[in-house]
Amino acid sequence: MSKILIAEDDMVIAEIEKDYLEINGFEVDVVPDGTAALEAIKAGGYDLLLLDVMMPGCSGFDICKRVRDTIDIPILMVTAKTESFDKIRGLGFGADDYITKPFDPAELVARVKSHLARYERIKQDGKPNPKNEKDEELIIGDLRILTKGWKVYVKGKECKFANREFELLVFLANNPNIVFSKDTLFERIWGYDYVGDSTTVAVHINRIREKIEEDPGNPHYIETVWGAGYRFNI
Repeated sequence: MSKILIAEDDMVIAEIEKDYLEINGFEVDVVPDGTAALEAIKAGGYDLLLLDVMMPGCSGFDICKRVRDTIDIPILMVTAKTESFDKIRGLGFGADDYITKPFDPAELVARVKSHLARYERIKQDGKPNPKNEKDEELIIGDLRILTKGWKVYVKGKECKFANREFELLVFLANNPNIVFSKDTLFERIWGYDYVGDSTTVAVHINRIREKIEEDPGNPHYIETVWGAGYRFNI
């Protein structure tokens, strides 16, 4: 049974989320603020986090930013705002998905099941994208990527990557010197059933550059081809 942590200061919404998830076979804990959420996450044992963006103590954004590189589980942001900036900000901090209030509880359950299933497939495969994988190890300049070991080293130092960051990096590194549009990358990595848009790709590219590029503002590996997309240079 998968265990989910809900961090939500509106107890009416939290109880609705909890009830629907429990009906669908999940074990659920609820905390009312960001501080309690951090303590619960630190204790461990959760398979997915459902974080409200605006909470007392610590926002969902801050929580995501602080824990993303230390835990490898799906993080879903719940926001009452509809501005693209908030969605991009959450994805930029490493969230896997977002859902906007008010929402259909059945949609929430579907999103949760989808992300848990995806993470489980990745764990079972031991690699992010077997169809596009060519080698167990990719060495490009100062980069060393273990495609089956799910590890990335930059100048000999391991860097932590969220799942879709890793999938995107491996796909580009396995297909060097080819320009891919944002729409193409979105379809390949996130799939048609993901609720989002190609802006997500740009956010993840920026996160990858911050980790692998000596100068993210003047990238060497992942180049932006204006009006066309992105190219991994070898």
